[in-house]
Amino acid sequence: MTRRADRDAPLRAHLKKFLDWNEAHAGFDAAVDGIAPAVRGVVPEGLPHSPWQILEHLRRAQHDILDFCRNPGYVELSFPADYWPPAPAPPSAKAWDESVAAFRRDRDELKKLAEDTADLFARIPHGTAQTYLRELLLVGDHNAYHVGQLVMVRQALGDWRAR
Repeated sequence: MTRRADRDAPLRAHLKKFLDWNEAHAGFDAAVDGIAPAVRGVVPEGLPHSPWQILEHLRRAQHDILDFCRNPGYVELSFPADYWPPAPAPPSAKAWDESVAAFRRDRDELKKLAEDTADLFARIPHGTAQTYLRELLLVGDHNAYHVGQLVMVRQALGDWRAR
C-alpha cells in the first residue's frame, strides 16, 4: 500500500465495518435470518414491498454499485425495472437462498474494495466525478435504509422478533 493508504487505514477499517453495520440497528444478516418461507412473497397491507422484493432490490443495487466501481465497460441499469423484481414472491426457496448468498459475496467484495483501492478519494475513471469512497458510503447508506424497511415489513407480517 502507498503511504496515503497507510494513513487511510482507520477509514478503510471503518468502511468495512460500515458495510456490515450491526451497532445502531439490525444488519443484513439479522434482517434475513429466519424469514419464514411462507411470508417471503407477502406484501403487508399498506406497505409497498414483500421481503423478496426488498432482498432482491438490495442485492441488485449493491451489485450494480460494485460493478460500477470495478468495470470500465459498466452500463447503467434502468430504474426502476432493473432494480426491483416484478413479482412479490421468489420463484423458489433456492432463488431466495441464492439472492442472500449473492448479497453476502458482493458485500465481501465491497469490503475488499475498501481495503485494496489505492486511493479511496480518487475518481472512478469511467464515472462522472464519483469517487470510490462515495460509492462505498452510498452502498452502506442504501443498504441500511432497505434493511430497516425489511425489518419493518417483517414486523408488519408478524415475522420479526428482536435478535
